[in-house]
Amino acid sequence: MFYAQLLVNGLVQGLVIGLAALSITLVFGIARFPNAATGDAMTLGGYSALAAFKATGSMALGGVAAFLATAVVSLLAYLAVFRQLANRSVVSLLVASIGVAFFIRAVLGVTFGHAQQVFMAPLSRPYVLGGVRITPLDLQLAAVAAIALAAVFGLLYFTPIGRQMRAVADNRDLARVSGVRPGRVMVALWLLAGGVAGVGGMMLGVKTIVSPESGWEMLLPAFTAAILGGIGSPGGAVLAGLLLGVAQEASTPFVGFTYKIALAFVIMLAVLLVRPRGLFGRVEGAR
Repeated sequence: MFYAQLLVNGLVQGLVIGLAALSITLVFGIARFPNAATGDAMTLGGYSALAAFKATGSMALGGVAAFLATAVVSLLAYLAVFRQLANRSVVSLLVASIGVAFFIRAVLGVTFGHAQQVFMAPLSRPYVLGGVRITPLDLQLAAVAAIALAAVFGLLYFTPIGRQMRAVADNRDLARVSGVRPGRVMVALWLLAGGVAGVGGMMLGVKTIVSPESGWEMLLPAFTAAILGGIGSPGGAVLAGLLLGVAQEASTPFVGFTYKIALAFVIMLAVLLVRPRGLFGRVEGAR
């Protein structure tokens, strides 16, 4: 039962990682650079959700606030920074995203201080299924994540803008020739990627603490899941996040809570060495 409990805890943690990895793989698949500001977008989502939760007492409204706040800030970052560097190298965009990350973190530190804050969720009796304890809070978080993922995948696969985003990800030049407007696609991308990261940040804040550095510490697991799932594969990123979350929790009895984060680095290194394209990535040729 002990390992079954770790499995349940790992699935919730995996949803957090999966949402962050989904944000990373969306940006990389369409904008073609690794967005290091994803972690601090999660932090912004955590603070936004905490403010909404204190005002309303609703976890669902906290998730909505996290999505909206990070979506808007993500779009502003694109308009002010990334759009200006659209024709620059990947390294330039990566460095710019690190700068955006530090800027967001500094603003949050000045606004909210550096003291750790927590969601004061009411205590409730857990459900016990076969000896495994499942808290109502975990079920609420899983429901919020499920709604966010359903909305994202529904938009990607069942709407015109989603089809345009996938077309740009597959072949940017062909999509442009076919009449796809890149500006519109990029606006949708940054709204979506920011909102998804914000929901993940809200879940992270509920499960741990909210501080200006909390999202930055999730960046390595998120990148690991994005690489493991295959860059450009949204479904692969979420599945890899779940697998990584479970693996980290299962390793806790052996390496301890402090060092389980190192497992993400080991997995990322192994994937890069053995299967660089990830579980669901495609082999692409260049000529």
